Amino acid sequence: MDRNDTYFDRMAEPIPPAAPGGGETNKKAQKSSGRGLFFIGMVTGLGITLLLLAVVYLGFGLQAVMEHQDGPVLSQDSAVNDTLVEKLQMLESIIDQYYFLDEVSDEEIQTGIYRGMMDSLGDPYTVYYSQEELTSFMEQTNGTYYGIGAYMTQDTVTGLPMITGVIEGSPAEAADLRANDLIYEVNGESVYGKSLDEAVAMIKGEEGTQVTLTVVRENETDTLEFTLTRARVETPTVSFRMLEDGMAYIELTEFDDVSVDQFAEALAMARGSGMEGLILDLRGNPGGSLDAVVNMCRMILPEGMIVYTEDKNGVREEHTCDGTRELEVPLVVLVDGNSASASEIMAGAIKDYGIGTLVGTTTFGKGIVQQIMPFRDGSAIKITISAYYTPNGNNIHGIGIEPDVECPFDADAYYGSEDRPDNQLEKAQEVLRGLMGR
Repeated sequence: MDRNDTYFDRMAEPIPPAAPGGGETNKKAQKSSGRGLFFIGMVTGLGITLLLLAVVYLGFGLQAVMEHQDGPVLSQDSAVNDTLVEKLQMLESIIDQYYFLDEVSDEEIQTGIYRGMMDSLGDPYTVYYSQEELTSFMEQTNGTYYGIGAYMTQDTVTGLPMITGVIEGSPAEAADLRANDLIYEVNGESVYGKSLDEAVAMIKGEEGTQVTLTVVRENETDTLEFTLTRARVETPTVSFRMLEDGMAYIELTEFDDVSVDQFAEALAMARGSGMEGLILDLRGNPGGSLDAVVNMCRMILPEGMIVYTEDKNGVREEHTCDGTRELEVPLVVLVDGNSASASEIMAGAIKDYGIGTLVGTTTFGKGIVQQIMPFRDGSAIKITISAYYTPNGNNIHGIGIEPDVECPFDADAYYGSEDRPDNQLEKAQEVLRGLMGR
């Protein structure tokens, strides 16, 4: 939805306890020179040095250090040292004396410093969230938000936000936005160079307000412009219907907190409807919560490993299944280039165990895990903490998962007819019939 991969994708462990540090007061210290733009919010009596070091301590959760040291000393071996502090003071003074355009608030400049530290890592999945952005992000995982109703990820070639799917009945569907549309501008402002989170924040807004998107679409010579009215969007992360010949169809659009119960309900309805075979559709699914996908895999996989992660120190964390709810019917899984992250965990486990046939095109290839670390001032960072591996020990980052049956999507046929013929779904039904012996 108007959001990322992209926990972007967004796989995350439970949020850790808040780390101590700055941001607990908004009172400005007396400024001896300039406006002191970078250093508001400091507790009276603490110096600039303590504030900057606290930022680093916040990012790494070093609560014990902060609580038991009388006063931190800046190390010249650290990126945060006396030279950095002096340069920040110089930049502050220059901005105060010479910057000509619109005035930037103290909070915006501070946020820019934090974002810059995260951006320096060169990882599109590691980002800084302001308090408002974090609140919005957490609301979305609960299944409701205000926006246009489009699932998005960040295109690896252009860096632009790319639509991976639209929600039925949403403003995005009504405007005929399509999967693989690239968003170039929002309200006339380019989103090139912005993170997915920043672009999504520009698209979202109050219910009833309008947003204009400039879109680059494949096979179109000019950009397209769409004006949409934002609305309250319920996120149907799981949908179910029965097809002919006893085939059940379950589509998973994301792995959010609400998805686990929705998936359990869909499976129960499928069994109650006489399911003899299952098509699981993961196309356009950008991922989601690690906990959610693990719990959902436990509803269909045999006993054994689901996925394991390894961090930079080689520490391994395993997620397993007891096999008590293993799927009892033939399975086909639809995947494409927008199936990412948590989707690839599920698809990879199914393929490794050989309990289902993958149909479609090679998946996105996101084999790393992010974790959200909140701070006491309401802000947070999302940071890449580990790589994940399929049951057979495969890391698919930058590679993806190849389908067992290659079947590219025929977009011209789909969008060229009111009947919306889905050649990939038709192929999945054909394969499933074979598995069912029909």
